[in-house]
Amino acid sequence: MTLKVKVIPGSSRTEMTGVMADGTIKIRVAAPPEKGKANAELCAFLARHYGVPRRNVEILTGETSARKQVLIRGLETR
Repeated sequence: MTLKVKVIPGSSRTEMTGVMADGTIKIRVAAPPEKGKANAELCAFLARHYGVPRRNVEILTGETSARKQVLIRGLETR
């Protein structure tokens, strides 16, 4: 499954905060936007949320951008 995500780094806690009009999921992450810390926190959060191993979550596009495309492997499509 591929998700469109908007990341807001440096928040007080890591959480999903809603869905934008275009279907992009807004996620606040507690990690700062430096040296890949926010990306690592995002991937770990999504892995926990969807119940998949961390290795099954990969950022496809937007490594250095607030808007990202994230691939989550191992989920059944319905």
